[in-house]
Order: sequence, then C-alpha cells, then structure tokens
Amino acid sequence: MRTRFILRMLLVGFLLCAVAVSAQTLAERLGYPPGTKLIIVHADDLGETHAVNAAAIKALQGGTINSASLMVPCPWFPEMADYAKFHPDTDFGLHLTLTSERVYYRWGPVAPIDKVPSLVDENGYFHHDWEHKQHVNANEVEVELRAQIERALAMGVRPTHLDSHQYRLIMYGKELFDVFLRLAHQYKLPVFVTRDWFAAYPYLQASLGPGDIVLDHTVTIEPEVPPEKWAEFYLTALKNLKPGVTEFVIHPGFDDEELRAATRERSTWGSAWRQRDYDFFTSDQFREVLAQQHIQQITWRELARAAAAAAAAK
Repeated sequence: MRTRFILRMLLVGFLLCAVAVSAQTLAERLGYPPGTKLIIVHADDLGETHAVNAAAIKALQGGTINSASLMVPCPWFPEMADYAKFHPDTDFGLHLTLTSERVYYRWGPVAPIDKVPSLVDENGYFHHDWEHKQHVNANEVEVELRAQIERALAMGVRPTHLDSHQYRLIMYGKELFDVFLRLAHQYKLPVFVTRDWFAAYPYLQASLGPGDIVLDHTVTIEPEVPPEKWAEFYLTALKNLKPGVTEFVIHPGFDDEELRAATRERSTWGSAWRQRDYDFFTSDQFREVLAQQHIQQITWRELARAAAAAAAAK
C-alpha cells in the first residue's frame, strides 16, 4: 500500500510539473520574467530584388532589423544565399513562396513544372493569386516547398525558421497548414504562427502540438495607412505593445529605379512603401521608443533553441 501511495504521489507531482511547464508563457520559456515585452523586427521578401536585399542587409548590419526571410524562387535569391552562407549568425528564415503577385516581375517554381502543374499559370509562373484555391493541389505544394528548402540548404543557407509569403500556408485551409507544419517538423524548424490568428483560423491551434512555438502577437502595416501616418502607426503600436513576443512584419527596400520598375503597377508593398519601412526601422526615433518602453529584441534563433529544449524534455 505504501509503495502504491508513493507511486501515485510521484505521478501527481509529474503531472503538476507538466501542467506548470505547459502553462508557461513563451517569454517565460525563453527565460524572461512575466510582463516582459519582446519583439522580432522581421524583414520579408529578401531575394525579390537587389534593392530589397541591399536595404535589408544594411538594416540588419545596423542592428535595428534583426530577422528576415528569403524567397528561394525569386531572381535575387542567390545574392542572399551567398550573404547567408558567409554570415551564419544572421537570423534568416525561408519565406516559402507559392504565388507571383506582380504583373511584370514574375517567378516560378523550384520543382519541375510538370511535378507541380496546379501551382503555375499557362506561362509556367506561379499564379498571381488563388482565385480558386481548390485547384491548388496539396501534394504538389509539398513537392514545391520541399524543393525550396532543399535548394536553400544546398546553397549554404541554414534557416532558423519558416514562414509563408502572403500567409498562403496559414490562411488557406487546414490541408495546406498541415503540409507547412509537417515540413517544419521534418526539418526541425519553427514556423511563424501567432495567437492573433486562432480565432479566424481555428484549425491552426488544433494542428499545433505542445512542442510548437506560437508567438503572442503580430503587427504589420496595411494599405489603409497613408504615407504621412507611417511613423505614427508604428509608434502607436510600440507604445501599446502587450507583454509577450510580438513579430513586426515589415518590408524594407530602397526606392530606386529597379524596385520602382518591379512594383510599378500598384503602390501597395511597392518601392515607396518599402523605403518608408526602411526609414522608420533604422531611425533614431525607433531606437528611442524601444528604450522608453523597455522593449527588448529577440530573434528566431532564440525561439528555435526554446523549441529544441522543449523537444528534448519530452
């Protein structure tokens, strides 16, 4: 009886410890005290053009932008792959890409076209948009995403995480999200997903396991914000930041002739837009508000270590 009682008490203690670990916030799992405000300033779309690459590299070297992700199918990916290979400590993820949204500046799959016919238009480029998402074959998505990851690895990139261009793998159904998550688990990489999305896309939370990293919030600027209110939008977001881990998804670039030509058919996420993002996140104003609000910057590399520690503890 005594032995049975001791075993029962040990089991209860183990379960209570497990509950306590699972109840920890992401910030606490990273070793920060409750109430800490942490941000990742994350640059999207590297590899798209040289102007995007050059702006992101300059900002990363300046230290205010501290994370980014690379678009493997894009024409200027080799430049970023080369930079990543010789700067292995930089926090680079892969911006897994299944669309080519610009009118005149296009890209297509890494996998052979005949292996991913549902992902391409009649000219062999990725579709501008998915007007009929049911035509996108999930098995072909997995073939293409695996090809993108393998190309990045072969070219010397050692990614810290995976995210999704235009959130296609997040917001277009459970089947695609499960492909995304399965590949992330196979390659032992965290994916960018945030609790902000759970209400609108409940399959996200249902698919995630206890070892998956889930950010608390995300901030990204929308087309409704006029150019003269750009800095005000970001300052307000930073001053109202909630405790936990928040990713600011931004799109830096230099407003030069190359980027103007590549994005000229519309202003959204275009050349001037990207210059405004670059200007704010490399400004003294941004550095000052971080200090004033006691906001700390972290990277996906730290999050990946937390995920690895959680996996090892299983």
